Amino acid sequence: MGLLHHFGHEDLLRCRFALSPLWETQEAVRTLKRPDRQGYHLPWLRGIRAAAAGLDLRPLWLLMPRRGHSTDFISPPPSGPGATFAEELALVRAADPAAAREDMLKSLGCTPGALDGEPGRRLLADPARSVRELADLLERAWSVLVEPHWPRLRALLEADVLFHSRRLAAGGLEALFDGLHPDLSWDSASLTLTIERPAEHERVLGGQGLLLMPSAFVWPQIAGGFDPPWQPTVVYPARGVGALWTPAREDTPAALARLLGRVRAEVLCALEEPASTTALAHRLGLAPSTVSAHLKVLREAGLLIPARHGHQVRYERTPLAIALASGPPAA
Repeated sequence: MGLLHHFGHEDLLRCRFALSPLWETQEAVRTLKRPDRQGYHLPWLRGIRAAAAGLDLRPLWLLMPRRGHSTDFISPPPSGPGATFAEELALVRAADPAAAREDMLKSLGCTPGALDGEPGRRLLADPARSVRELADLLERAWSVLVEPHWPRLRALLEADVLFHSRRLAAGGLEALFDGLHPDLSWDSASLTLTIERPAEHERVLGGQGLLLMPSAFVWPQIAGGFDPPWQPTVVYPARGVGALWTPAREDTPAALARLLGRVRAEVLCALEEPASTTALAHRLGLAPSTVSAHLKVLREAGLLIPARHGHQVRYERTPLAIALASGPPAA
């Protein structure tokens, strides 16, 4: 039983990863309503509590039933790993009102009484207005809940993609799917990927391949996008979410200095915010060539992720690096 994804030979070549700031925004909104998702996110919840109190998220929550269909048009499939929130939100604003109404009708039907209540009736009465208002609400939710933390979240998601890409390269799809989530299973004989669910739903991928999306806020569950406009999609908890909100330190932990060496540890701890080689060299009073050599080693160890910004490459710490940098200070 579950969501069965049947692969053909072309689909094996068309599996790809993507990141979605809009998806993280939607799931952050959902997490505020779901105590079972909040365990790893308590520091984040404390930090955003006051600002979040000014958001009326009830229209979005109404379209996110605990079981059943969640409205698709408020989370269109990302075009790739580099999609921005603005680009994704533009797709929400461009949603066809008639299709959006059918989408909302399907979601409201999954919550007892939602179709008859005033909020649900208002959403359906003027779908063009609802599309505008929901897009505006998502934009406010992004600015309050996610945008201030996006560099940290993006580092987590990119580190996950890097890890699983290496698993895919080393062991193929079987190795990749084996490590994504306990509710996910791969049958190499029938080329079928199954997400465990109480009901059964099958889909032949038909050459579209599969989109894989790590998420911080979907933890501890796994989600699947099955029907158009979604390409067949699996959204799974990103690795390292337990260390996501670990605070950074200004000093160098003693154990980390013994493990990496004093200078390399100082380079790692100096990256509280993404920085270039030149900026780090200036901050630490070191030669750029020295900093570059240390950055190379830290990146190869899976502790840093490089990201290009124009002509500049900036380095960000992975969740593992954040956790390592939070130990007791040097004596």
